[in-house]
Amino acid sequence: MAKKILIVDDSRTIRQQVGFTLSKEGFEVVEAEDGQDGINKLQATPDISMIISDVNMPNMDGLAMIEAIRKIEQFKFIPIIMLTTESSGDKVERAKKAGASGWLVKPFNPEQLVGAVKKLAR
Repeated sequence: MAKKILIVDDSRTIRQQVGFTLSKEGFEVVEAEDGQDGINKLQATPDISMIISDVNMPNMDGLAMIEAIRKIEQFKFIPIIMLTTESSGDKVERAKKAGASGWLVKPFNPEQLVGAVKKLAR
């Protein structure tokens, strides 16, 4: 059975690009358009095994989403990769403190994304 990955990004184009890249590698993809939608999809699809999320999104940003997810017992340790245009040390540090497992900068290299996902999917 394919591992399910939740992609959270307010850009439909990015969700489609990431989804296409991961689908080619045999992963199943679930999409959400902001942090709150991501939490809702995660709770509705409890067999999701990893999250890839943007930082800057409307309604609930990626950092607030991580903090909320880490408070839900069954998702406390789910791997979360931040995929964002943000590269400031402050945001990276806040994401790590919140519980992010990895950080990739857009535009992303498909091989780099797949490598990070496979490393954390073990």
